[in-house]
Amino acid sequence: MKPLLECVPNFSEGKDAALVDQLVAVMSSVEGVSCLAHELDAAHNRCVITLAGAPDAVADAAFQGLAKAIGSIDLNHHRGEHRRMGAMDVCPFVPLGSADMDLAVATAEKVGARIGQELEVPVFLYAKAARREERRILGNVRNKQFEGLKELVGADPEFAPDFGPAHLHPTAGAVGVGARTFLIAYNINLRTQDVAIAKAISKQVRERDGGLARVQAMGFYLDDRQMAQVSMNLLDYNVTSIRRVFDEVAAKAEAAGVAIEESELVGLVPAAAMDSETATHVKLQGFDQELQVVEARLKAAGIE
Repeated sequence: MKPLLECVPNFSEGKDAALVDQLVAVMSSVEGVSCLAHELDAAHNRCVITLAGAPDAVADAAFQGLAKAIGSIDLNHHRGEHRRMGAMDVCPFVPLGSADMDLAVATAEKVGARIGQELEVPVFLYAKAARREERRILGNVRNKQFEGLKELVGADPEFAPDFGPAHLHPTAGAVGVGARTFLIAYNINLRTQDVAIAKAISKQVRERDGGLARVQAMGFYLDDRQMAQVSMNLLDYNVTSIRRVFDEVAAKAEAAGVAIEESELVGLVPAAAMDSETATHVKLQGFDQELQVVEARLKAAGIE
């Protein structure tokens, strides 16, 4: 197989479908790049776009996406449940085909340097591309959010960017550029409006507080759904599977007297992580392997 990269830029826009379509069009217009999927989340005010293709082409597409977002997304007026620090908040590269992690890291560094120099947006390298151990977890930077980083970048050496100016872009903020293995963004919605329950469950299941290995979790209130959500990133589904996470959250919700409404996938999932039986077990509504499994999307795009 030839070397390929997946790129999954997350933009701080989840309500304006027309703008998201423009971002998709700009990035997928780069020769050698296909858009496998894109999803909007109004409550989080965030969209996830999945690209794949030849490494240099995917690198250029990511750059073009941020160039478009700079003139279209203003973090000063952005509000949503998800923490964010930039118009393009994160831009991870994932090796596919015969590509290895070294190629993904080199691409992240190349794109980060170009963003910093040409777009004058500060870049924080994270995950496998991190140059500082504490930045392997992007949340150590992003938790300060756009507002907090305006005061820290340029003033605190701990928040010096890896590329670009030592100050936030006035509207586009900063961007995290990284390299990683497959990450599954997975949410569980609870039949309660009590966000404190979701926050408590999140703390119990996430790795940093002694919960499940390779799981990040936060509790949110979904204003549009009038319910609480446990929002998670599964950093290695071979270590902690979707079914395991669901069962843990369901047990803790039951102990709190709350039922599970449904599960949600954000973006694509590897075939080994999800099948129809698992989808039924975890109350994942409307699961479609042809649309939501990365291998199927690659085949449909002709870039296996």
